[in-house]
Amino acid sequence: MFVTARAARIAVTALCALAVTAACSDSGDDNKQPDKQQQLITSTTMRGALLQANEVGPTWSAPEESADPNQLVSICGGTTAAPTVPPGGEVVAAPLVDEGEKGAQTLEQIALVYGNKSGADAALAGLRGIADGCQKDLSVPPVKTSDRNEPAYTESVAVEPLNEGGWAGFVVIRHKKYEPTHPGTADTAVVVAQTANVVLVDAYAIYQLNNASTAPTFDTDWKKLVGTVVQRVG
Repeated sequence: MFVTARAARIAVTALCALAVTAACSDSGDDNKQPDKQQQLITSTTMRGALLQANEVGPTWSAPEESADPNQLVSICGGTTAAPTVPPGGEVVAAPLVDEGEKGAQTLEQIALVYGNKSGADAALAGLRGIADGCQKDLSVPPVKTSDRNEPAYTESVAVEPLNEGGWAGFVVIRHKKYEPTHPGTADTAVVVAQTANVVLVDAYAIYQLNNASTAPTFDTDWKKLVGTVVQRVG
């Protein structure tokens, strides 16, 4: 299960088959397995672990426009720019979207696969440094340009430790609330977690129109989505 500062016991639903091998393995001294943190994970493994649209839901799909392969997702929110990909790793990405009349959902899945654990260690440390510098409370004025029209909003940002089945890192939880004349919310969880030579950057966001309340299933949903991926890797 995911262990964060706010929730020490949250169940992550996933197919039992994803973990059956690990669950049934013999723990005897004669069959000791190598430390997972010392085993290198391939980009092929991570590509197979990332969720596909049909696994998330019938209304999900891959976005029409491709994201910049050299950039990650915004960690701190507000007007802060998305960080560039830490050097030295191979990028494996599978972005997904679910757009509707009352809002939208997005899932950015980015695996950074390094040649060794030290490369992943450095990448995680660099991204954690960005998260540690996030401003906790933001107030952003309205923006109206030829290609963007967004009302004023406030956004809270919290950074929490995360540990799940050999993956360790942090999650940035952001809650955005628009001004009362344009009711709406955006709830975002940016997970950055490492195991062995891989850093997973997984961002789930849900946008609601004409609704000033946090999405009721937000916490449960991001834990399910990320939990399924990390269980597949083992």
